[in-house]
Amino acid sequence: MGKVDLGMQTEKRLESEEGQVSMTMTNKIPAKLPPQSRAAAAQRLYDQPTRPTPGTFYPVAHKLSRPPGWRTRRYLKRKNLRQSLLRYAATERTGTRAMLPMAFTVFSIFLATMIVFVGLVGFVQATQQRYGQDVLTLEDILPKDNLKEYDMHGQQIYQMMDQGLQTSEPLSQISPHLANAEIAIEDQYFWKNPGYDITGILRAAIDDLTTKHVVSGGSTITQQLIKNAIVGNQSTILRKLQEIILAPEITHYYTKEQILTMYLNTTYYGEQAYGAEAAAFAYFGLKDSSQGSGASQLDIAQSAMLAGIPSSPIARDPLLHPQAAFTRMQEVLQQMFVQGYITAQQKTDALQEAHSATFFKRGKINNRLAPHFAHYTLIEVANDLHVRISDLSRSGVIVQTTLDLPFQNKVLAIAQKHIAEMAQKHHMSNAAVSVIDYHTGAIRALVGNINPDSPTDGDFDVASQGFRQPGSSFKPFIYATAFQQHISPGEPVMDGPLTVQLCCGLPAYSPHNYDMAYHGLITYRYALQNSFNIPAVKLLLRTGVEPALHTAQVMGIGNNYEGIPNYTMVLGTLSVHLLDETAAYGTFANSGIKVEKHAVDTITDAQHHVIYRYVPKGVRVLSAQAAFMITDVLSDNAARTFEFGKCSSLFLYSNTMQQCYGGNPGPIRDAAAKTGTSTDFKDNWTVGYTSDYVVGVWAGNNNNTPMVDVTGVDGAAPIWHDTLLLVEQGHPFHSLQSAPKGVIKKTVHYPYLTSTDWYLK
Repeated sequence: MGKVDLGMQTEKRLESEEGQVSMTMTNKIPAKLPPQSRAAAAQRLYDQPTRPTPGTFYPVAHKLSRPPGWRTRRYLKRKNLRQSLLRYAATERTGTRAMLPMAFTVFSIFLATMIVFVGLVGFVQATQQRYGQDVLTLEDILPKDNLKEYDMHGQQIYQMMDQGLQTSEPLSQISPHLANAEIAIEDQYFWKNPGYDITGILRAAIDDLTTKHVVSGGSTITQQLIKNAIVGNQSTILRKLQEIILAPEITHYYTKEQILTMYLNTTYYGEQAYGAEAAAFAYFGLKDSSQGSGASQLDIAQSAMLAGIPSSPIARDPLLHPQAAFTRMQEVLQQMFVQGYITAQQKTDALQEAHSATFFKRGKINNRLAPHFAHYTLIEVANDLHVRISDLSRSGVIVQTTLDLPFQNKVLAIAQKHIAEMAQKHHMSNAAVSVIDYHTGAIRALVGNINPDSPTDGDFDVASQGFRQPGSSFKPFIYATAFQQHISPGEPVMDGPLTVQLCCGLPAYSPHNYDMAYHGLITYRYALQNSFNIPAVKLLLRTGVEPALHTAQVMGIGNNYEGIPNYTMVLGTLSVHLLDETAAYGTFANSGIKVEKHAVDTITDAQHHVIYRYVPKGVRVLSAQAAFMITDVLSDNAARTFEFGKCSSLFLYSNTMQQCYGGNPGPIRDAAAKTGTSTDFKDNWTVGYTSDYVVGVWAGNNNNTPMVDVTGVDGAAPIWHDTLLLVEQGHPFHSLQSAPKGVIKKTVHYPYLTSTDWYLK
């Protein structure tokens, strides 16, 4: 109890003491501190002054927020700043108006320069990429010479001209006067410049503007070569730039001599003449001779005249526009004189020469020397090189052919003479002749028709293009097939009435002999030599149509025939080419070995590199025994006497027919031959051979009208006879063929007939 009271008393005493302290603190005034002191600031840190009552003034000290005079200073400062800004703005506006256009101009020039530079670099790279290979192969891509054909003696017989004339020559074979003239008028610094001449271009432009016409060209010779061979001749700035870009490369890869040679051999001189050689021939009739090439013979006047043409080949063609050409020639001569190539006297002499009436002498290409042979050769060349004929025009190839032109001209004269004799009486107007060396297959003569210059049908080659019925001249192919099947020419055959039943609803076939008679029991030798039809049909019945046709085809006829092979085939109803049948007879003459006929001996390029050479290859297509028996039969003049007489044109006597019948035939050359006449008398043939050559002759009319009263030996045989005697002149006399192994000659007794002939063992 006492403890509780003590605590309560203590607690009350404490409360009394706290109240006294509180009253004492409330009555005390806080100490005043300097207003800017840290202590005063700390005391005010959490003070929240009450919002003053509007309109009530508290009498306390107020500190100014800004120092006195600041407004004036601010005004003056802003005024000065405004004036400075106005001055800066005025200065900036003045600078912008003056410098911005200049800066824009400079930038535009820089941008344009960069674009041009980038474009030029790209154009240069594109040009080099596009034409770089052409630069490296410039000599190969230049226009080639036109194709030329020569006979076996080196006589030119044909030159393709449909794409102009061009014959390349080395620089040593081109007149130095022409080279000097071209350099003087086209590119006077040719030997020194890198392929282009900027000063020359500017000079040419000034000269042209001054004289108001073209005086000199702006392009160098190198640029002109590039234009003609690589970039083309479009009149554009880009083309000119391409020339300038490529010119140094050309100069880098080729010598100046090579560039000049290429230019002089390919530049166009008008009149379809490309290059110096063609131009020398076209305008002055100069051609290759013992004095050198035509281009090497050009004198100063001729060279100056030619040098003035390329800049405008039509307007300055001296044959079309002589005055313009002469004016240009004067300019060329003046440049040659100024540059020291000629003297004043040489210039005067050249001008005087150009006024001569005989200054120009046009050259003419004669492509009519052997037109049919030349065309046939073109076909063969195209086949040998596996190209089209149109691709040969500027191929640059030189063709050495097998033609003997002097001999062919004589053959043509023989044919023309004989046809002239037969024309009126027998209605015969044309003939074709082919002569082949069957040992090599070389065609020595090919007369397509005797009127090659005829405007109506002179170009038609009957020998290699015409399909004509060979008549009985086709029979030896059937007989050769039979001989290979062990049938002997001495076997008997009945020449009498015959009727052959044909298949497929066709009417029966009844052949008749040429003389409309029957000859009883005869040998096949006798039947063949007298061209009897019925025995030949009987023989074809034994051999079969297909085997007999195959024999003709593999021997040389090939698939070049018209008509339907059947039993009438033995009478020559299939139309064939004279040249093919002549070649096939050559297989008989060559003991059954076929050597392909050909007109091309060698093909070379302009540098005389051989690109093709014919190599004869013999292929046996007929047995030697069958070929021998055919030759033995066809050369048996006694066996054919019944039909043709003992001194027919098939007998190669040397004297006249009258002398032969009088008992003086002269030297006799062994020959085998067969005639043929179509059933409607539209075609007459004679084909045969000696130990050296085979000759085929066709006679008839171009329009296929029938001849009148012509026998097998009257139409083509005289031409054949004279042609063989002509081609054999100077050749030794040889017999045809000796009997090969596998045949034997014996006498056999048949019922009602006994014969001595050759048989297979």
